Amino acid sequence: MTSPPPLPFRSPLLPMVARRRDEEHRVATPLGLLFDLCFVVAVGQAGAELVSAFAEERIGPGLLNYAMVFFAVWWAWMNFTWFASAYDNDDVLYRVTTLVQIAGVLVLAAGVRHAFETEDYLVVWVGYVIMRVALTSQWFRAARASRGPERRTALRYGCGVLACQAGWVALLFTPAGQRPWVFLALAACELSVPYWAERSAMTPWHPHHIAERYGLFTIIVLGESISAATIAVKSAVDEHDALTELLPLAGGGLLIVFSAWWIYFAVPVHAGLTTSRRAFLWGYGHYVVLASVAGIGAGIEIAVEDVVDQAPISSLGAAATATVPTAIYLVSVWALHVRRYQVDPRRWRQGVLPVAAGLVLACTLLTEWAVPAAGVVCAGAVVVGVAADGNRGEERAGGG
Repeated sequence: MTSPPPLPFRSPLLPMVARRRDEEHRVATPLGLLFDLCFVVAVGQAGAELVSAFAEERIGPGLLNYAMVFFAVWWAWMNFTWFASAYDNDDVLYRVTTLVQIAGVLVLAAGVRHAFETEDYLVVWVGYVIMRVALTSQWFRAARASRGPERRTALRYGCGVLACQAGWVALLFTPAGQRPWVFLALAACELSVPYWAERSAMTPWHPHHIAERYGLFTIIVLGESISAATIAVKSAVDEHDALTELLPLAGGGLLIVFSAWWIYFAVPVHAGLTTSRRAFLWGYGHYVVLASVAGIGAGIEIAVEDVVDQAPISSLGAAATATVPTAIYLVSVWALHVRRYQVDPRRWRQGVLPVAAGLVLACTLLTEWAVPAAGVVCAGAVVVGVAADGNRGEERAGGG
């Protein structure tokens, strides 16, 4: 019996050189998947605290804190994803630095409750610092191994990230009433860094890899929504013996989530990510997509509480917490995916998702039956406007 050949020697430290944009068989790595799973822990914490804020009738502050925390999580995830698509060399130092970023998001997740309840962002800020400093070190590694415009781009990214991180200190010392304006200013600075950095040279991110990474993260966030809604239904059944009343709501919630998955993956998008401008707009738009997906799970939790008469807001308001993020999701995915990449001679099908979003909002008026009705509307949108074209989309993508 022959022994297997020895594994090739792998240096613990490799040059961080750019990968090819046309590299074949480029897929998500196990480390990237672990990264996504840990980031969704913070997403789940933000969703849970949003539900608690609604339960305590702190709706406005809850929504504001949710938007700010979710931005921190999403932006750190997005920055890593695009960097990894261009420069992932999978050496020991890269792996360790990535694990440090994972540790940072777990620290951030631990501070979410304080941010929501007492407006104390210190722990969230510390977690963000850990993630961003680790990312900056990666950019400087890439700059060291590069020359010319590519080196200038990497240095701009590293310096831009550090400058923005220094600016976030202001958020800790800003009065609560002024904090949203400071947040908006700093978020605008963060969003401008890639545009400024890539004016020198475009980083060699891989379109198919980027599309896959965004799709996988969307799936994981959808899974988090299902998990949160399932726990809410289980708790309601255990404590209130309301299985009969909750079955339609649970079915409607599943229809919404299943339809959300189908709609997102109905058409291939990687072929359209041809320029930095188009790709960045697509990537930035996912803030709305992912935040609304996470919001659907929180909304279903509140709808469950309304069914068992535990929601602190009106039945109409409880219904809106599920239907509004669902409608936002439909419109945002239509704007980013279906509107641009759906090819169909029947032009009326382009309007199916916006119309479905309007009908979902109208379902709010059904109060306790809003979620089941919205689920039926979403499933109908899949059948009428997405499924058939999605099959053709997969055929078109088969050779890519």
